[in-house]
Amino acid sequence: MKRIFVLLICFLVWASSASSQEEGAVNWLTFEQLEDSLKTNPKKVFIDFYADWCGPCLQMQRHVFTDKKIIKLLSKQYYAVKMNVESTDTIQFGNDVFFNERQNRRNPIHQIPLLMASRKNKPFSLPALIILDEKFKAQARYFQYLNVEQLSEILEKTISEKQ
Repeated sequence: MKRIFVLLICFLVWASSASSQEEGAVNWLTFEQLEDSLKTNPKKVFIDFYADWCGPCLQMQRHVFTDKKIIKLLSKQYYAVKMNVESTDTIQFGNDVFFNERQNRRNPIHQIPLLMASRKNKPFSLPALIILDEKFKAQARYFQYLNVEQLSEILEKTISEKQ
């Protein structure tokens, strides 16, 4: 009986820890993980393109992406992808391979953010936040710091659209 009680306590501690980890942070995926996830369970996609030198990106990481409401929205309704735009990784997504053609040059932006977050007649800028539907079609793009209220309103509005 004592053994069962100890095992029960261990299980409750483990379950509590696992639950708090799920609620404590956004589950950021890579593009490779996203492709697998979309195949098995299609959901909307939220992409955060950032750079280590981008002040507004770092502010969003500290103050917006740690907010419980944002974490809950992104975890339950979206696949969240985070990518450093200066990554030198070669990424296979779909039937294509993407890489950073500009590494070791000025403005070394990877091909994926250039493809998804470039705007006509405007320079590439950060933060760049992209929302896509289940078929990976762009629904909205934002190129500014968004606070918790602004981002939660956008995420909720996007969820309610086209369902």
